[in-house]
Amino acid sequence: MKPAVRRAIAPLLTLALASTLSLTAASAQTERQAPALIPRPVASTPSAGVFALTEAAPIVVPRGDAEAARAAAYFADLMRRTRGLNLTVREGDAPVRGAVVFRRSQGGRADAYRLDVTENGATIVAGDFGGLLYGGISLWQLATAEAGQGPATLQAVAVEDYPRFGWRGVMLDSARHYQSPEFIKGFIDWMATHKLNVFHWHLTDDQAWRLEIKRYPRLTEVGGWRVHAGAAAQKDIDPTTGRPRLYGGVYTQDQVRDIVAYAAARNIVVVPEIDVPGHASAAVAAYPELGVTDVPSAAVLAVPADWGVYPTLFNVEESTLFFLENVMDEVVALFPSEYVHIGGDEAVKDQWKASARVQERMRELGLADEEKLQSWLVARLEKRLNDHGRRMIGWDEILEGGINPNASVMSWRGVEGAIEAARLGHDTVMSPAPVLYLDNRQSADDGSPGRGFTSTLRDVYSFDPTPDELTPEQAGRVIGVQANLFTEHMRTEDRVEYQAFPRISALAEMAWTPHEWMDFADFRARLDPQLARYRSLGVDYATIGLSETPAPTPQDGERRYDHQLKLCTAALPLSLIDDAPLEGERPALLMDIFNPCWIYQSADLSRGLNFEAAVGQVPFNFQIGADREKIRLGAPRTPAGELEIRIDGCEGEPALIIPLAEAAGNDGITTLSGRLPARAGRHDLCLKFTQKQLDPMWGVDWVKVSDPAAKREDD
Repeated sequence: MKPAVRRAIAPLLTLALASTLSLTAASAQTERQAPALIPRPVASTPSAGVFALTEAAPIVVPRGDAEAARAAAYFADLMRRTRGLNLTVREGDAPVRGAVVFRRSQGGRADAYRLDVTENGATIVAGDFGGLLYGGISLWQLATAEAGQGPATLQAVAVEDYPRFGWRGVMLDSARHYQSPEFIKGFIDWMATHKLNVFHWHLTDDQAWRLEIKRYPRLTEVGGWRVHAGAAAQKDIDPTTGRPRLYGGVYTQDQVRDIVAYAAARNIVVVPEIDVPGHASAAVAAYPELGVTDVPSAAVLAVPADWGVYPTLFNVEESTLFFLENVMDEVVALFPSEYVHIGGDEAVKDQWKASARVQERMRELGLADEEKLQSWLVARLEKRLNDHGRRMIGWDEILEGGINPNASVMSWRGVEGAIEAARLGHDTVMSPAPVLYLDNRQSADDGSPGRGFTSTLRDVYSFDPTPDELTPEQAGRVIGVQANLFTEHMRTEDRVEYQAFPRISALAEMAWTPHEWMDFADFRARLDPQLARYRSLGVDYATIGLSETPAPTPQDGERRYDHQLKLCTAALPLSLIDDAPLEGERPALLMDIFNPCWIYQSADLSRGLNFEAAVGQVPFNFQIGADREKIRLGAPRTPAGELEIRIDGCEGEPALIIPLAEAAGNDGITTLSGRLPARAGRHDLCLKFTQKQLDPMWGVDWVKVSDPAAKREDD
């Protein structure tokens, strides 16, 4: 594993470091008069005195108030899991001293609460379940501001709090990689502790259809399974079928109901996404008649494993609309959310343009172009949702052909879609790439799989969902903000955690706290006790982005990993997971897939250098259309190709050529070596591969150059 990828499942911080972090947090709290809460509350007023929270303290709720009892039980469960305190919830009148009390108020903002901690006890007052729940979560955070087990001492404070936005969301892509229902529930729990309230569940895409639809069983029987890309997966033969082993999973309707109820008990709404008219390959593989059948190249013979944008679209026959409407009927029966997400993104219209039948259908409907055709299809589905009392939301492409007045827009291609939607009078959710796409790396030192761009903790925290371009009235159309976890590069559940946390803490504060109260230094101080809470809850968070000081570049004689090299270009940088080994940790290879080329900067060639490079192959499983033709490969001298190293530039004759024959038969990582000629001073080294075909694509894991006269040490 690369050093920069190690996670927080290592031993806990040393006592000295923990003490330092606590002092830092305490100092910030004193200076800003803000308690160690994330998200930062709207107002907090410290006062004299402390409350000793022990197991003798009862938790008291009003008689017959089931929501207050549920919120109190959640607080008690958090205390048990993090401090080992077993607190008792009871109904009735509270004692004068020493209790935690949940009370109802009348009216007020959604999810608002008041929390009073005095030497006599703690009281949470709210008008709805969300407020009661969040008041309890804030009290739990105060009780865990300092790490430890057993009783907690809470400083007296009065907190008045309510959220900035009503939609505080996270999207999890379960189509590209399946996560277990148990993991989904755990993720929802962690969202609740951040006062997030919308779980956007991406359930269908080209690579899988995960949601059971009773009327169309092949959607999951066929559409929920695929063979991984790459040579290693092709060699993994299932003995029961004699074919490469299928990968995937599905969510039954009973499992979905259970997850939806679990989320509701934590004040979280589950918004499903059923993607149309694009990202349809899995559905068309299951039911070929749903595709554009009069274009021969449009057939989908099996659920594909490539990433990127497929041209596969649903056709627009009445029978297909009937299918989609039936799917929506089952979706709304499972998900009681106000909104249903219909996707609408990245629908390349080539198949519709090439189809005589689709063109005829456009004429029948009196539609001028394919964008209008997509809008017509979306409007049909929106009407079906409206008939059920639901609202439609889609990615910002749904604006392109015109949308109905009550549709909402989720802006992902920057903020422009949200700005346009708000100006047109549509509600909108800010969810822009790259800053709120948590599949982006967390710092330049992050060697984990993901998109090659970076979205740091500070980047997420500093994003303002209401751009200056909007008038106050238009800004009111921004109903919320959401971060996205697309999982092309998150093969495992622990990888999802690694990419999500702690950046979700930054999202939570940005979504909740008034913008004028945002202060990254203050947030960073309050994050330290939050990380201790993560550890106590077993959250596998990333540590790599916590420091904003770049790590020093490894010197000659040390391994310099791919993310510590310079990419020659950055048209589409990706940190790609190797396809082997099938089980366990896999290396990630950072490259620009349009130009696989790396620069090792400032190598001292005065005495010549021993050169070593760890290289591997990754499947070129990217749907990039005609852009594939732009990728230029060096002509190989031998059947397997070569690694070429040039000095001070990527053109001209190589100074070192290393054949790839040894590595070509290895699905994993192979270390190659050679000798670079002497040349006075320091020089940049350019690394490029030659190969006959694009798939698989060669990548560099690490490079090491060393003085041949120096004593060799084991890495």
